[in-house]
Amino acid sequence: MLLSQTVLSFFAATCGLVSAASITDVCTVGYCTLGSGTSGGKGGETVTVTTLAALTSAVADSTPRIVVVSGTISGAAKVLVGSNKSIIGRNSGHLVGIGLFLNHSSNVIIRNTIHSKVLSTYEDEITIKYSTNVWVDHVDLSNDRDHDKDYYDGLVDVTRASDYVTISNSYLHDHWKGSLVGHSDNNQAEDTGHLYVRVTYANNHFYNLYSRGPMFRIGTGHLFNNYWQDLDDGVRTRAGAQLLIESSVFEGTNDAIIAKDGYAVVRDVDLGQGTNEAPTGTLTSVPYAYTLLGSAKVKAAVVGVAGATLSL
Repeated sequence: MLLSQTVLSFFAATCGLVSAASITDVCTVGYCTLGSGTSGGKGGETVTVTTLAALTSAVADSTPRIVVVSGTISGAAKVLVGSNKSIIGRNSGHLVGIGLFLNHSSNVIIRNTIHSKVLSTYEDEITIKYSTNVWVDHVDLSNDRDHDKDYYDGLVDVTRASDYVTISNSYLHDHWKGSLVGHSDNNQAEDTGHLYVRVTYANNHFYNLYSRGPMFRIGTGHLFNNYWQDLDDGVRTRAGAQLLIESSVFEGTNDAIIAKDGYAVVRDVDLGQGTNEAPTGTLTSVPYAYTLLGSAKVKAAVVGVAGATLSL
């Protein structure tokens, strides 16, 4: 018997996968479903941008708006993203050298975009600071490892008291410092005091990263249905961070889960050749529905699916 489209869509959403995507989709997986929810620019006008100037103008204010990135936009800039925005890639929507910077923003979706070659001068490819209810989904984030590790900054960093963030179905690859949660060991009070900095990583493919796949300093992290491939080291939990890691696979990674005063509850995780150094923590459940694929099925479900692969 064939399942109805409604049933298939519900299953895909709760897994962190999407069967039929739309530019008006709202966040359906992880911590970005909590709080006030994350609908981005839904209900606002839709504009298509093909230049850096048009992109900068379209995302600057707090008016609800769906901004469609069409083709490749190149530059050397940090673009400030205001609240109530959906930034959606179409026709291989690719930002080269352009960092997206969320600062005191809320209700933002970044989806189906390709990001590369953002110099550290412009911070990360996606920087999330003092921001809440953010969904980063089906993005492709990369630079290279040919340059010094500080030539570029992070791929997607969630810092300075941000909260209710989900990073899902994304391909983070070919880079030194992948993804960071929590600003620094010396600035823990700022992040600790704001709702525990809750971040979900679901259905992502991490490949050829040196470190930070991701690294949590303080905060609460739920990581499930992820595939880590050929990392120098994988997940780091530090400074009191509490992680729940489930239904995932490490391959070609010696130091799979590393701890320095951080904790992790680890369930159905294939460490491959790697090790788990983290002491068992207290995060045993999360306050939202989700579906685990099972570690045996994760690789096939994620490779080639994570990244900017949607038809919109």
